[in-house]
Amino acid sequence: MHPKPSKILQRVRQGGFATMFKLNLSEPRIIEIAGLAGVDAVWLCNEHVPNDWLMLENQIRAAKLHDLDTIVRVSRGSYSDYIRPLEADATGIMVPHVASAEEARQIVDWVRFHPVGRRPIDGGNADGCFAQLPIKEYLHHANHERIVILQIESPEALEKVEEIAAVPGFDMLLFGGGDFSHRIGKAGEAPAAELASARRRVAAAARKFGKYAASPGLPAPLPELLAEGHRLFGLGADVVGLAEYFRNRIDRLKAAGNPLAGLPGRRTSEGE
Repeated sequence: MHPKPSKILQRVRQGGFATMFKLNLSEPRIIEIAGLAGVDAVWLCNEHVPNDWLMLENQIRAAKLHDLDTIVRVSRGSYSDYIRPLEADATGIMVPHVASAEEARQIVDWVRFHPVGRRPIDGGNADGCFAQLPIKEYLHHANHERIVILQIESPEALEKVEEIAAVPGFDMLLFGGGDFSHRIGKAGEAPAAELASARRRVAAAARKFGKYAASPGLPAPLPELLAEGHRLFGLGADVVGLAEYFRNRIDRLKAAGNPLAGLPGRRTSEGE
């Protein structure tokens, strides 16, 4: 009996990159579709999405059926909020709004086992194969195959990003351009150059201290992002994809003109 290794870490450790699709909806079948389409991982959310723990567990289970990694963006809270997704067998967690090295060290301390951190041991949940995984293998797998991503989303965090990146025990930094633009008073209108500069600084800090950079989307050509050190790429979100599909269907129908024109028996005016 062996726990599943991380597909993301396997790809990036071999010099490649991985893909990730974000869910705002809580439907496990969307995860199955993503897996069948060839996505590497799904980004599940407990920060902005009304996800309960049982639904999250079913989402993780659906991902495992199709060999997908799961990254859960946690809600800000105690260590229990951070380790519970891992105990449900998520491949990793993403912690939003990290703003200091002290906070990064606290996160590592909560979610990594000795000697990296001081996470409490259970082992009786899905990540420990329900107490059937030998304890030493469980601890080693949790420290080496579970991903910890820290989000840099504010000017204050950007000023300390090198200190944050130097903290040992986590794997990736992800620059949140949406919140960053909001925090500088330019939500939805921040110049691309301003965001690109911040993104490059985050990626450079990650690379300098042996971490990887993750991108929530593809704001620049892929070769440019790869050169900066980005290795995990968001492909979009379910709500965005559905909205685009609906608009496309409606636009195609409108472009065809009036589909009833010329049909026999069609009313052309009121009262006919």
